[in-house]
Amino acid sequence: MTDPSSTAPQPNISDLATFAKAVDYSLMEQLTPDPDATADGHDHYARQVFSGHYVPVKPTAIADANYVSHSQAFFAQLGLADALAHDASFRQLFSGDLSNAPAPMKRFGWATGYALSIYGTEYTQQCPFHTGNGYGDGRAMSIFEGVFNGQRYEMQLKGGGPTPYCRGADGRAVLRSSVREFLAQEYMHNLGVPSSRSLTLYVSKSETVSRPWYSSNSYSADPDVMVENPVAISTRVAPSFLRVGQIELFARRVRDNAHDNAFAELKQIVVHLIAREYKSEIDVKLGFNNQVIELAKLFQVRLSKLIANWLRVGYCQGNFNSDNCAAGGFTLDYGPFGFCEAFDPEFQPWTGGGKHFSFFNQPAAAEANFHMLWTALRPLLAQDEQALAQLDDVRRGFKDEIQQQCQSMWAAKLGSSEFHPELFGQLMQLMIQTKVDYTIFFRELSHIPNDISSLKKSFYLPTSAEQDKQWQHWLDQWLNLLANEKQDLKTIASNMKRTNPKYTWREWLVAPAYQQAMRGDYSLIEELKQVFSAPYGEQTKAIEEKYYRLRPQEYFRAGGISHYSCSS
Repeated sequence: MTDPSSTAPQPNISDLATFAKAVDYSLMEQLTPDPDATADGHDHYARQVFSGHYVPVKPTAIADANYVSHSQAFFAQLGLADALAHDASFRQLFSGDLSNAPAPMKRFGWATGYALSIYGTEYTQQCPFHTGNGYGDGRAMSIFEGVFNGQRYEMQLKGGGPTPYCRGADGRAVLRSSVREFLAQEYMHNLGVPSSRSLTLYVSKSETVSRPWYSSNSYSADPDVMVENPVAISTRVAPSFLRVGQIELFARRVRDNAHDNAFAELKQIVVHLIAREYKSEIDVKLGFNNQVIELAKLFQVRLSKLIANWLRVGYCQGNFNSDNCAAGGFTLDYGPFGFCEAFDPEFQPWTGGGKHFSFFNQPAAAEANFHMLWTALRPLLAQDEQALAQLDDVRRGFKDEIQQQCQSMWAAKLGSSEFHPELFGQLMQLMIQTKVDYTIFFRELSHIPNDISSLKKSFYLPTSAEQDKQWQHWLDQWLNLLANEKQDLKTIASNMKRTNPKYTWREWLVAPAYQQAMRGDYSLIEELKQVFSAPYGEQTKAIEEKYYRLRPQEYFRAGGISHYSCSS
């Protein structure tokens, strides 16, 4: 996989004043603020938000902010000098203090509301007002939108204090979850999976919050202790943070006749979504109704490819509601995520997630989210029966699209130009019975072995003579298929190694990084950044011995490692 940062221009932004000149607030300039909001962003208490696309909010700075890490690769891509991450004024800004933000930046940010749907079912009861008007960015707020090297980016603080959507919470994020999200976003990018990106991570040297978590050596399903955690602010970056649940919110208001401007606000945000995420693919000369149809088609393809990529690399979102589904079709919200080690189609790292959000159920969860976008777009076409029929055809095509994308992905993982369902089905059964390590198995298979001896490096359980026979039979069938491919085996192996990463996210190796960080030692974070920067490549022998190995037995069913709550 090619890292886009390798072709990035030389850094040309070395101070905050120059950085600020890149600002371009398209969302705040083109969309409607909540009419009940304050003008200066002092809006930090849970309340109902009845209309408008965003609420101006001033972040709450963390005390005594200290540098933890930044993404050197992403800084280079944006044209930012590395030294800027250590600059006092830059740290002040991205640890939540906008009081000295230079013009033309505003000295407040914005938070947005969204609706909640779980597997296509609308929910309002978790909202403290039981209306759905309290859902939204409870501890995330954007503080910057601008253009760098011709590309538009939005920068959002995670853990920047309460907003009107905080539902009574403190709006803080702890260092543990911040380290995980910071590392995961850059890792996913380096895997070639569309994702939000990580800019900076700062931690408070004096401010802490209490969160439920797991005691040492706990095998409890749920957190069993309260832990004092340092608070942190990470900055995540994306072309936009528009979500399916956000579009859905405005469609619900249209359906419920919530206010006189409901239809206009729905149309405004869809126009804005097209401009922010699909500008290069949707012809602005098309009539609006046709643009909506194209939006649905493009999102269907993007979402289907995204899920296929998640399955390819072993990623499980854990909580793939419509509010966690980016309308731009990339990975967003690294909360209760995990990566599958011992292969299990029902792998689910989040204790509150259930099987419906498990590893192999992600295509179904994606379809439910696509259904909610389709539902939200229909009111815009209500007066155009032909356009509605076209939109409905797109909806009916989702299953075929995601099946095709997933089958193409499985074929690529197996080095084949086409998907062979019978061979694939046999492999899945063998992988489950033998309990193989998902990443190590496919990486070893990428060497195209003639016998199963090297594959056993990925087996968690010893195999019987009969199982060895079954594995060899499968391997022989697979090798016969490859012999009929147009490419030679060396080329096939090379392609497989670019599809099947060698280094994956292993929670038992990541946890020590945030544990050490709580003591002020960030060295493991830097080590993981380096490992995750080249997940397909061969690295040093020391890195291979440490990171390319099976999960030790003591970490199976270990609280905070094999499973965790959504506490962050």
